[in-house]
Amino acid sequence: MSTERYKALGVSADKEDVHRAIRNLDQGLYPRAFCKVLPDWVAGDEDWVNLIHADTAGTKTSLAYLFWRETGDVSVWRSIAQDALVMNLDDLACVGCLRDIVVSSTIGRNRHLIPGEVVEAIIEGNTAFIEAMRRCGIRIHAGGGETADVGDIVRTVDVGITAFARMPKSDLLVNSIKPGQVIVGLSSSGKTTYEPTYNSGIGSNGLTAARHDLLKKQYAEFGETYAPQTSKDQVYTGPFSLSDTIEAAPDGMTLGQLLLSPTRTYLPVLQELFRSYRKGIYGIIHCTGGGQTKVQKFIGNVAVVKDALFEPPPVFQLLMRHSLCSPRELYQVYNMGHRMELYVDEGSVSGICEVAAQFSLEAKRIGFVDESAAPKVIVRSNLGEFEY
Repeated sequence: MSTERYKALGVSADKEDVHRAIRNLDQGLYPRAFCKVLPDWVAGDEDWVNLIHADTAGTKTSLAYLFWRETGDVSVWRSIAQDALVMNLDDLACVGCLRDIVVSSTIGRNRHLIPGEVVEAIIEGNTAFIEAMRRCGIRIHAGGGETADVGDIVRTVDVGITAFARMPKSDLLVNSIKPGQVIVGLSSSGKTTYEPTYNSGIGSNGLTAARHDLLKKQYAEFGETYAPQTSKDQVYTGPFSLSDTIEAAPDGMTLGQLLLSPTRTYLPVLQELFRSYRKGIYGIIHCTGGGQTKVQKFIGNVAVVKDALFEPPPVFQLLMRHSLCSPRELYQVYNMGHRMELYVDEGSVSGICEVAAQFSLEAKRIGFVDESAAPKVIVRSNLGEFEY
C-alpha cells in the first residue's frame, strides 16, 4: 500500500501547503477554538462574539453525480445538501453554538451536465434538513445564496455553505485540552432516533480515495468526475459497482448507499449534553479533514492517546481491505468509526454515554490525554500503533 495515495489523487489530508499559505492571517480571538471567533462587529457588544464558517460537501458530489447518472435517482442530491450543511453546523457546535445560525448556500455548476432539477433537489434538501433540526429545537435560518453557472472551472457541481452566528462570549467553548482528561467518542454509524435510515458513518471526508479505491475502472468513462492531471493508473482501481450489495452492511445496502450516507449531525445530542455536562466539557473536536489526527491542530504540548477506538463499521472495513492507503494513512483520511469527540473529566463519561443512548447513539471512552514535550496524537488499533 502507498503512504501517498491521497496525494496521488490530488488531495492532502493535512493540507500543509494551505496552512503555510494562511499562517499570517488573523486567527481570531481564540486560536485554539474549533471555529474562528471574531469580535462582535455586528452590534459592537464586548460581551458577545461573531462566528463565521464556510465548507462544502467536497468531492462527494462527484460520487452523487455517478449514482444519479447510473440510477436516474435525483433524490441523492438532497443528502448532498445535508453534507454541506453539517460540515458547517457541527463545526460551529464545537465552540458551543447550536442555534440561531444563518446559512447561505453557494452552488457552482457545469450547466452542460447539471440540469435545474438537480439544483432544485439540493435546495429542497437544504429546506428539509433545516426543518428537521427545527423539530429538534435547533434554530437554523436560511439566508438565500447563489447559484452560478461556472462550467469552465467546475467539472460537475460544487455545493457549499457559509454559516454565521452571534453568541455571548460567556457561552463559548474554547478547547482547553490538558493531561488527565479522557476522550468520549460519538459513533459515526448506526441509526439515531432523528435519522430515517442506517448511516454508514463515512461522512464527507475521504470520498476521493474511497471512490477511486472501491469503484471499478468502468467509471473512468465519466472523465468529468476526476481531475485530468490524475494518473490513469490511480483512477477507479476497485472491484465494485455502485449497485453491488455489500454483505456486511445492514438491510442489503448497496455500495452506493453506503458511500452516500448523509453526514450525521450531532446537534440534537450536543444540545442535550450541554444542558447537564457543559461545565465538564473542556474540548470538542469534529473529526473531519485529518480524521483521527484532526485534534493535533488544537492542542499544546500534550499527547492525545486513542487506545480504545470503535470497531470500524462495515464501510471502513471495506476500505481497510481494498484501499491503496496505508494503515497509517487510513486514520488521517477517515474517521474510522467516530466523527465527534469530547474531552471531559472521568466522572462525566457514564452520564454522557447515557445521554447519547437516549438518541440510540453509541458513545464510549476512546482514549485519554497525557503529558508530552510536544503536541502529538497516538492511535493504537488493530492495524497497528501510529504516532502523528
